[in-house]
Amino acid sequence: MSACGADSDDGTRLDKWLWAARFFKTRQLAVEAINGGKVQVNGQRSKPGKAILPGTHLIIHKGSLEWDLVVKGVSRQRRPAPEAILLYEEGEESRLRRQELVRERRESGNAAQVSGGRPNKRDRRMIQRFTRKSED
Repeated sequence: MSACGADSDDGTRLDKWLWAARFFKTRQLAVEAINGGKVQVNGQRSKPGKAILPGTHLIIHKGSLEWDLVVKGVSRQRRPAPEAILLYEEGEESRLRRQELVRERRESGNAAQVSGGRPNKRDRRMIQRFTRKSED
């Protein structure tokens, strides 16, 4: 009669399903996305513990990508990618839109990537050469 027992009869938790279907590397990342409004269940925001059943409509936003899909199966375990794909069916329009976005990003090259953080060894050497020249 516990909440976990009711969950097992009614489907899988949303965060666990997103993790098992390989949309997020960890359940914690899935929880953060759900709480941040990046995942909609049947057109509405939801909580991580929401029971997911086959036939549920999900919209998932991850970065600039968006998936519009229908749940086909539930799983409590994270399985290999070929098996995870069987858990959902993505709409054709959604798939084409996402592939087009990925293609555009790939064609633009590294211009879309913003480097950040510490300079690597090559960058440090270039900085040192530049500052030595400006001192002379």
